[in-house]
Amino acid sequence: MSEIPGDLKFLKSHEWARIEDGGQITVGISEHAQSLLGDLVYVELPAVGDTVTVGAAAAVVESVKAASDVYSPVTGTVTAVNEALSDKPETINEDAYGEGWMFTVRIDDAEQLNELLSPDEYAALIEEESH
Repeated sequence: MSEIPGDLKFLKSHEWARIEDGGQITVGISEHAQSLLGDLVYVELPAVGDTVTVGAAAAVVESVKAASDVYSPVTGTVTAVNEALSDKPETINEDAYGEGWMFTVRIDDAEQLNELLSPDEYAALIEEESH
């Protein structure tokens, strides 16, 4: 298993959230999630200006194995999407915590971040799931 960056928060459904300068939240799926999915062949992202809701499907990733919803870790307005994923969805496989980011959100309520898992809690969740 790869290193889990210490600056991220996680949903139990394997999405990550990174708090950026200015209060924006960058969202993606974890290294663990992309490894379970296998080679990604398609990504459907929300549109800039869309409202996303914590725990609700905001995007879709499709692999050679299956299609999976990507849930938003926070409620807010989408401010940017990673357009490069349209042409190269495998970027998520290659760099899930970096260039494979999916979208950014202007969060409505920063308190929601307290409900997310810390990197250590997420590592424990993955460990538990693998047994």
